Parts: sequence; C-alpha cells; structure tokens
Amino acid sequence: MIKINSAFPLYVTDKLEAQKAFYSEMFGFEPVFYDIEFYLHLINPSNGVELGFMLPNLESMQPSFLHTAAQADGMVITFEVDSASEAYEQAKKLNLQIVFELKAEPWNQIHFMVRDPAGFVIDIVEDSNQIV
Repeated sequence: MIKINSAFPLYVTDKLEAQKAFYSEMFGFEPVFYDIEFYLHLINPSNGVELGFMLPNLESMQPSFLHTAAQADGMVITFEVDSASEAYEQAKKLNLQIVFELKAEPWNQIHFMVRDPAGFVIDIVEDSNQIV
C-alpha cells in the first residue's frame, strides 16, 4: 500500500490571481507558493485544507493532458461548514455568485453552491456530523 500524507485537488486555469484573491478573501486560504507564470498553492491555516491551481499550456513543465484548462461542468469543490444557513447569509453579504440556493436535502444534508472566478462550483455543505 502507498502511504498518503495529504491530498489536494489541482485545477488548471488561467485565472491564478483571481483565484488567489477569491479563496483568500472569501474562505481564509493563504498562498504558500505563488508564481504568476506557473502555479498557485493555497492552504487554509485553520483546517489544513489545500487547493492547487496551475496555468494551462505550460509545454515545458506539464504533460500534454494538463495543457487544457479544466472545464467547470462536472466538477465540484466541497467545503464542509458548521452551519450552511450562516454560510449562506455570509455568501449573500459578500455578493458571491450563488448558483444553487440553500436547500435541505431528503438525506439530511443542508447545502448551497457558489461559483469561483474560474467558473468552478463550490458546494458548501453543513457538517457531516449533523447528518443522520
């Protein structure tokens, strides 16, 4: 078995600066590596959650399957929160682009979704400890 120390998604996008500002200002992430011509790596210091963003078309640095920017459809970044209702009110105050309104699902999950500057959807979900 391969021992894993951490995991994070890597999204290929040409909007590194916008992603850095958005995730820092809206969710408290901090850049731990940032090269405007290559890559952005963010960590949320309060919980250790990590995200990576890389520019497309870096022919000397990437295999060809990473040259194309990721398509937002079909991918979701999920952030678990203590209260989806409170996060929803904050999202409205922050004028985030809400693409799925706050909803209580039949499986006891409460969530809503917003879109980031690169077009990726973030599903903000109430703490799974609350799920029965």
